[in-house]
Amino acid sequence: MLSQRQTLLIGILLGGLAVAIGAFGAHAFKNLLVQNNRVETYELAVRYHFFHALTLILISQLMDKFPTNILKISATCFVTGTLLFSGSLYVMAISNATTLALITPIGGGFFLIGWGLLFYSVWKSDHTKS
Repeated sequence: MLSQRQTLLIGILLGGLAVAIGAFGAHAFKNLLVQNNRVETYELAVRYHFFHALTLILISQLMDKFPTNILKISATCFVTGTLLFSGSLYVMAISNATTLALITPIGGGFFLIGWGLLFYSVWKSDHTKS
């Protein structure tokens, strides 16, 4: 399970990587992505990557208000989801290897579990602390 500091650092790192990878796709990989007809795939990967980097930063800040292991598991699910979902789409867009499409939904499943656990951890929290 991720600590508050680890969650924040990973969120920041993933956010910076999303910007760098997105820029690479727009410039260095542009011709390859067009040739592979995968521009939209790459952009989807960057979008989900960045959204979930921001989500990790938010979760790190919620860990003080809602101290629960469920929130830490949620953060771990978002990291895993980003690696599997966006990672598989990046590789698929660059290599045009369609077999990786089997991994993408697993990453999406981790995102859904992460969001569910995030909801549950806040919903089940002690409301008298606010």
